[in-house]
Amino acid sequence: MTSSTAVPEAPPRMARPGFWRDRQLVMVLTRRELAGRYRGSLLGYFWAVATPLLMLGVYTLVFGVVLPARWPTAPHEGGMAGFALRLLTGMLLHGFLAEAVARAPLVVVSQPNYVTKVVFPLEVLGWVDVLTAAFHTAVGLVLLVLVNAIWGGGLSLTQLAFPLVVLPLVPAVLGLVWILAALGVYVRDLAQAVGPLLMMLMFLGPVFYPRSAMPAALQGWLLLNPVTVPIEQARRVLFEHAWPDWGMLSLYTLASFALFFAGRRVFHLLRTGFADVL
Repeated sequence: MTSSTAVPEAPPRMARPGFWRDRQLVMVLTRRELAGRYRGSLLGYFWAVATPLLMLGVYTLVFGVVLPARWPTAPHEGGMAGFALRLLTGMLLHGFLAEAVARAPLVVVSQPNYVTKVVFPLEVLGWVDVLTAAFHTAVGLVLLVLVNAIWGGGLSLTQLAFPLVVLPLVPAVLGLVWILAALGVYVRDLAQAVGPLLMMLMFLGPVFYPRSAMPAALQGWLLLNPVTVPIEQARRVLFEHAWPDWGMLSLYTLASFALFFAGRRVFHLLRTGFADVL
């Protein structure tokens, strides 16, 4: 790597592959991505806090005042606040998926110099994409727990399991990002198709309603949505004060890591042709 490039030099290859090997590079690029996103804005990083609070305010106004609604499985629990918080839970977790996956087809295409002019571990770009989205989601989820403690159902021991039910979503999203990033080099239309697909996943998942509200014949199909299990289990530990369904969560975690390794494999198989296409 020449001294003229702005990309930090990748650390030497070690025996341990993947994130651990390139962790310093991933952190540097993630911080740079976040700093670039807020550079020049008046509020800066405070937007990461303001956005979920604004979302919560809008949901409360619309679904609590304009269109009064109650959660189907808990019509008398939590009232206006309970509905808004349940809705925010779904939107935050789907938002993590949407933010990372929407950018995925252009992750490699937008950085041709990393492919053609320097020796660079391209899988790092997927990590940066996911960790950038994870930063915003983590801020929103912390605010969700705090607001629920003050305004919603309060605190309970079951909320200690909250990180365990949301973290398995990360390897699943990273696997999807790697697959879409690799395919996006060869199929440029993929960047246009991802937006409508994410919209479908939002409405065909328990974001605005519980899975039990769907016809019984369709409820099983909703489990194919990557955010279904994390959203359901997050609501379970936060608002129902119940421990997660450990069996369901274990199966989801296994499927998530299977998607992670499949995505990494696909990326490494297809990256050999990146330079020829770009």
